[in-house]
Parts: sequence; structure tokens; C-alpha cells
Amino acid sequence: MPIRDALVDIVGVDRVSNDPAELFIYSRDSGAQPPGRADFVVLPKTAEEISAILRLANREKIPVTPVGAGLTLSGIVVPERGGIVLDMKRMDRILEVDELNRYVVIEAGVSQGALQAYLKKHHPRFQHSTPEAPPTATVTANALIHGHGHISPRYGINSDMIAGMEVVLPSGEIARIGACALKGKWFSRGPLPDLAGLFVGWYGTTGIVTRISLKLFPKPGFRQVIVFKTDDIDLLPEAIAEIMYLDMAEDFFLIMQEKPDWMNHAFLVVILSGHFEEELEFKKTAYKRLFSDFKGGECISFVSDLHPALEKRFLDVPPLAALAADFRKGGGFQYTGAILPVDQVPAAWRKGIEISHRYGMVCSYVHQVLMGNSIMFGFNYSFNRADEADIEKARMALEESNRATLDLGGMIWKGEKSAQKMVLAKMEPNTAALIRRVQEFLDPNRIMNPGKWEV
Repeated sequence: MPIRDALVDIVGVDRVSNDPAELFIYSRDSGAQPPGRADFVVLPKTAEEISAILRLANREKIPVTPVGAGLTLSGIVVPERGGIVLDMKRMDRILEVDELNRYVVIEAGVSQGALQAYLKKHHPRFQHSTPEAPPTATVTANALIHGHGHISPRYGINSDMIAGMEVVLPSGEIARIGACALKGKWFSRGPLPDLAGLFVGWYGTTGIVTRISLKLFPKPGFRQVIVFKTDDIDLLPEAIAEIMYLDMAEDFFLIMQEKPDWMNHAFLVVILSGHFEEELEFKKTAYKRLFSDFKGGECISFVSDLHPALEKRFLDVPPLAALAADFRKGGGFQYTGAILPVDQVPAAWRKGIEISHRYGMVCSYVHQVLMGNSIMFGFNYSFNRADEADIEKARMALEESNRATLDLGGMIWKGEKSAQKMVLAKMEPNTAALIRRVQEFLDPNRIMNPGKWEV
């Protein structure tokens, strides 16, 4: 039976396509990485449908690439070797919210905007950790790539918040991980063997997560932004450490942009929240006092005249700090997420300026501090999508930034294929071999998103 007919038998004719126009869209993302090619696009609605598709793919040796919203920018879900793209957006149900045990169970296609709106309407006392991404970005994909959200400085990255999952293995078998595997509530994945690690960070090479349980967190009624600035980047590691030591920030990020001139400083943006106005005022006073005493009070200054538009932008959930980026004609934008130890911020800052200037770009930064012991340091690059030479410059800048990240002792977050190769080449050989063995064990026919994390 032809492959398209077999897929139609599984999901129905209205959820399978090999139309060239649709395949064009699913063969690329909006970043600077080269496109791939898709042969079929399928929109499953159930884990059972995905199971049948993977059994077919194994039988016929067809590559399978799962896609959330395809917004990672780094080609992670670009189908490198053809085959079937599984678009998860039809799996969009919010299945359960347990306020007492503080978790939500969702299907893999639920978007950030949908979950945020649902909680606001039905469970206004609770929130999930919302990343700085378009509202169409999917919640599950963000957690699976170790994404971070607007409360990550306080509670950790979003993969830390996974309480359980349902996954379809490459063989087509369906498994559950965490307490839900005992046919109970989805409240925790411990103290059982932590199998979630087999699927988090693997870019869909070990299976397809169809449901996920995430922890929910209190949503305080009051929020405020407080901003400081400095021109001495060598002070930033200590300043970051002091802000996190107070342990009162909901969110904390740094921004900088060379143009306009008033943005050409290091801005430390601290989002405060509280259940009572008095609590919020106490926190605000504490941070002002912190920097009035820091190094004699002359190195880091309080920004008392923050523009209302910036205040709103920073207080939005997610905070739209990335709008500070220099978007060129043609609208292309990509960044490499360097996860660095805090003490490497000055070196990375200088390297980012150097790389930007080498490729004729305006330097801009948005960095989020993660639990105080690391920082997501974004090397940001804009390009003209209609100019292949400009796209190539962006790729070269990204590659140079990725090398700098590794040289500084950091890790590359959601890196493109060349970045994955850099990481594997630097990795301790037995660890790289273990990655290969896990993939071979779970996916002996290597049908799952081939080309990604390829040892």
C-alpha cells in the first residue's frame, strides 16, 4: 500500500498532506539554518494514532520528525532526511488542573497562550512558567528542550517542572513516566527511576511525548519592575550574585543594545511580585538599599525615569525584552542560547560585541539569570531573509558564538546541527557513546528525527 494511503487509513484524509506548498512550510523554520525536506505532513489527535504511525514508519524505514510550533529557530525540527512530519497541534486538550496538588496535565499541542488564558479564566490563583516566545509556542516542546520561563530565576527551568509524561516509544509502544505510571495522579515523577531524562533534551530522537504534567505555581496579585544600570560589566557577576542572594525576585534579566544611545548600558531588570502591597514595597526597598550600599553606591544606579512603555513590556508575561533586538530589513532573527556560569558574563559580553562588529551588526543582548548559578546568555543576530549573503553572515556569527560558549565552559542551548556536533566533539567520549547506545536501544532503525544528536 502506498505510504500516503496507509497514513490516511490511520488518521483520515483531512489530516494527511503531501501538497508541495504545505511541505515547503514544514521543511524549514524561521531561523538562519538551511531547509530540509518533508515528504508527508500528518496531524495526529491521539497517542494511539502516533503509535500506529511509528509502527508503519519502522516497517517502511521512514524518518519521523515531531513538531510543536517549530519556533526554536535552530533547525531542531527541520526534517533533515525527508519522511513524515508529525504536527502535534491537533493534540490541544487541557486535560486536568489539580489546584490542591498544584499540577496541570496537557496534551503536546497545547500552546503557551492557550494554557495561560485557561488558567487566568478558570484557576486565577495559579500560573505556569511562561517563556519569552510567541503565544503559539507549545508548552510541552519548551519543557522538553530545557526551556526557561518568566519564573525560572525563582523556581528553575521548565524541564525541572515536569511531574509526569506519556510517551510513544519509537517502537510504537505507549509508556507513562512518574506517578501516572501507577495509574494514579500526575503529581510527581519521583521517587521512581527518573525515565523522563530519556526524552528531555533529546530533540525527539528517543520518542514522542504526547502528554505532560507540569507543576503550577502561585500567582501573586501584585507585580512591579525595578531597574538598575551600570557601564562597568566587570561588576555584573557580583551584582547578579547579590540580587539572587536576596532571593526575592520573580524574574531577573539583563538587557543591552548599542542603539539608540540611551540603551547602550547594562540594564539589570528585576521583576518583583507579592500577595500584598506591603510585601511588594518591602522587596522594592530592599533592592534599592542593596545597590545604594554596593561598592559605595556609585557603580550601579537606580533607573527612576523608566518609560511607561518599557515598564509594561517588562511586566508583561512573558516579558517582551527581546523586542530590544535590532531587527533588520527582511526580519530575520536568531540567537544562540549560551548557558554560562555567572562569572563568565563579562568575557561573554565582550566576545558578543566583538562578533557582532566583525559581521557588521548592532550588538544587543537579553540574558535571563537561572536560579543564581547560571545565566542564559543570548548572542543575538539579525539578518535579511531575502539576502543569502546576509543569512550566511548570521550563520558564521552563530558558529563563532557557539565556539566561544564552549571555550568559556558553557553549554549551548537548543543548538543547531553544527552546534550539536561541536558539543559532541568536546564531550567526554564515554558520555557521547552512551548517548549513541541509548538512541540505538530505543530506536534501532534510527527513524526518529535523524541527524539530530548524531554521534
